Amino acid sequence: MKQVKAKKHLGQHFLTDLDIARRIADTVDACPDLPVLEIGPGMGVLTQYLATKQRPLKAVEIDRESVAYLYETFPQLRDNILGEDFLRMDLTKVFNGQPFVLTGNYPYDISSQIFFRVIDNRDLIPCCTGMIQREVALRMAAQPGSKQYGILSVLMQAWYDIEYLFTVDEGVFNPPPKVKSAVIRMTRNKVQQLGCNEDLFRRVVKTVFNQRRKMLRVSLKQLLPADAIAELQHSTFNTALRPEQLTIAQFVELTNLIEPFLP
Repeated sequence: MKQVKAKKHLGQHFLTDLDIARRIADTVDACPDLPVLEIGPGMGVLTQYLATKQRPLKAVEIDRESVAYLYETFPQLRDNILGEDFLRMDLTKVFNGQPFVLTGNYPYDISSQIFFRVIDNRDLIPCCTGMIQREVALRMAAQPGSKQYGILSVLMQAWYDIEYLFTVDEGVFNPPPKVKSAVIRMTRNKVQQLGCNEDLFRRVVKTVFNQRRKMLRVSLKQLLPADAIAELQHSTFNTALRPEQLTIAQFVELTNLIEPFLP
């Protein structure tokens, strides 16, 4: 069967370096004994190594041409190749409610959406590995005080420990992307409850980082009336800080301080 043509609208960049594919597949070994779900297998360069792991494997692929290619190339996996959209799937049904490892060469244009979906299904996904745009990987792993630290850093690290594993150059893809890539591993931490209103926590994080150069007492005006801001300034919380200076624990504290002022 002829090779699959990469489709720009799906953000497809097929990995061609077999050594890197093997290294990515081996990242799931840190989470043994769990089944594996691969996102966007394309022509199966990563799938071929995941299939040797001696554990249940499924792959979800939205591109019909790729699905046909995978059916022919991996007939033993035919029943486990899912022609669906990961962002719309009921993840509780993938392995009948059993937790699983998520991995893949993730499409750059929806990688953040994928990871927010991981957060929403964190009890099902104790481990997530794979390749993404290097800039996004740096943001996910960034620590407070760094330029990369932002919304994705806080929301992901609230629930997962993030490891930046290695960088991947542009030349090992067809077609080559315009940016470097990186392989990461996310392992579920021990946090079960943040200790605050979690929807409001997300809202606070997104609101203040939308004006990341401003002090909190300025950016919080998008959420709170002036009298509430004034009262916060008289609290023990330092509203002169900028969002990139706050730890996750401080964002939790700020969320709890803000909640009584909201309708």
